[in-house]
Amino acid sequence: MPNKFPPQIKIPAIYMRGGTSKGVFFNLIDLPEAAQVPGEARDKLLLRVVGSPDPYGKHTDGMGGATSSTSKTVILSKSTKADHDVDYLFGQVSIDKPFVDWSGNCGNLTAAVGSFAISSGLVDSSRIPDNGVAVVRIWQANIEKTIVAHVPITNGEVQETGDFELDGVTFPAAEVKVEFMDPADGEGSMFPTGNLVDDLEVPGIGTLKATMINAGIPTIFLNANEVNYNGTELQEAINNDGKALLMFELIRAHGAVKMGLIKDIEEAANRQHTPKVAFVAPPADYVSSSGKQIKASNIDLNVRALSMGKLHHAMMGTAAVAIATAATIPGTLVNLAAGGGDRQGVIFGHPSGTLKVGAETQKQGNDWLAKKVIMSRSARVLMEGWVKVPGDCF
Repeated sequence: MPNKFPPQIKIPAIYMRGGTSKGVFFNLIDLPEAAQVPGEARDKLLLRVVGSPDPYGKHTDGMGGATSSTSKTVILSKSTKADHDVDYLFGQVSIDKPFVDWSGNCGNLTAAVGSFAISSGLVDSSRIPDNGVAVVRIWQANIEKTIVAHVPITNGEVQETGDFELDGVTFPAAEVKVEFMDPADGEGSMFPTGNLVDDLEVPGIGTLKATMINAGIPTIFLNANEVNYNGTELQEAINNDGKALLMFELIRAHGAVKMGLIKDIEEAANRQHTPKVAFVAPPADYVSSSGKQIKASNIDLNVRALSMGKLHHAMMGTAAVAIATAATIPGTLVNLAAGGGDRQGVIFGHPSGTLKVGAETQKQGNDWLAKKVIMSRSARVLMEGWVKVPGDCF
């Protein structure tokens, strides 16, 4: 009797950590033909690879890790953009819904893009030194921005091991410096409402002071004390509180409307990746999730951010871009939490430790412009080979 179920197919893939995230990386030309173009087939394939939607919230039957930091996919190709090496497309896969969000970038996985591109032959060999640092020019296709990754090279190959330590990552690795060029929204103001601080009215919660910025990723910054937090919280304080999660999602939805990202709050359910919501507070002592003592004297402010409806275990790379940008603009809530005044960067506390970020911003007329944001991350190949999925899943 013939088997009515099709066999599995295998697709070349690399499982990589970038920053404090990890995901499944593909070369565009290795995907099945139907998934080489945007659309339902591609989304269905990536959902099955990750193991979504999973009503159990575990990703037992896929490559995902059932958190916003580990339910990620990346598609890379040789760049079609002049003066760029690689095109980078990021898909944030929902854990419990049949949905892939293409509305933003993953700043953490950006650190792994250069390494993958070099190892996969997407970067011209003339641009790769025998020893030193390869400068990889990345076109971030989701947000149409340039990112430059500085990838260490030893004997003509990517150097992954090293002594650079990143809070939120267990083991040290080689440092990868990443420059996010002109990270603000190119089609409108960096501050969509035209204000550094707005009164955000949220029915059932009240009126909150908010800095709403589009740099790196659209982000809504709140004062921690206005939402009854102190800025030193770890994940369990919020992620185990269903009422708190609903509050933040309602704030996110109303902020998205005010930023012009959606027309009504119902649309927020289909735009889970953006905007982000975060809260800031002046520096204070706390103990990180690893047990590390963080002293107020060693940081400029504390920041906690939510991603895909949950408090992030460290800090999203793109949110760090928003933090860096806002911190250097006097009068934003981020800047004020750090003590106010002119700044070129900050060290901020997050649940896993601290992160130093820098930015170049300037005022032009009534608008603020961001030239670039700089931060250091690391990246490492965890596994390479093929990922298998049922042949009829897409």
